[in-house]
Amino acid sequence: MEAVVAAKPVINVAALCGSLRKGSYNRGLIRTATEISKESINGIQMEYIDISPLPMLDTDLEVDGKYPPAVEAFRQKILESDSILFASPEYNYSVTAPLKNAIDWGSRSPNVWGDKAAAIISAGGGFGGARSHYHLRQIGIYIDLHFINKPEFHLNVFQPPAKFDSDGNLVDPTSKERIKEVLVALQAFTLRLQGKN
Repeated sequence: MEAVVAAKPVINVAALCGSLRKGSYNRGLIRTATEISKESINGIQMEYIDISPLPMLDTDLEVDGKYPPAVEAFRQKILESDSILFASPEYNYSVTAPLKNAIDWGSRSPNVWGDKAAAIISAGGGFGGARSHYHLRQIGIYIDLHFINKPEFHLNVFQPPAKFDSDGNLVDPTSKERIKEVLVALQAFTLRLQGKN
């Protein structure tokens, strides 16, 4: 008699990039994570959520308890997700202004981030964006996001050999494997928070 293997529940991951630049290495990380989730991880559906349409946070834009259409659409996408993958470049030792703006809009009442699992990946010079991770984790405490602790992924893109091609796509196999490890950990933590594993 063959053993029946239960399929893993599908989790919906909202992927956000802190850089608005089309050729951003961090956006390249999101593309790679999306490909990996489709090709080699059962039970993850990932959607890239563009934060560029969001206006700068201004509570004067809140009218009769409603937010501007772009904000409402963004908040709905986050609300419907099970977990969040941030690609967070480091600007001045911290997260980028567009990413902080998106987080702040999502935290307006009712907070759409609460009790979701999250993970961070980043690419850049120096420490590869690592210092942005610490500020993002601090922000997460107040908005009730629960970040995986390990593995961490921050990639120095300027150390040889080349990690990205000329179109900003990640080509380094070791880095791809590390991103897969982050996604597997995020999946397991999400299911654990939901009481499904």
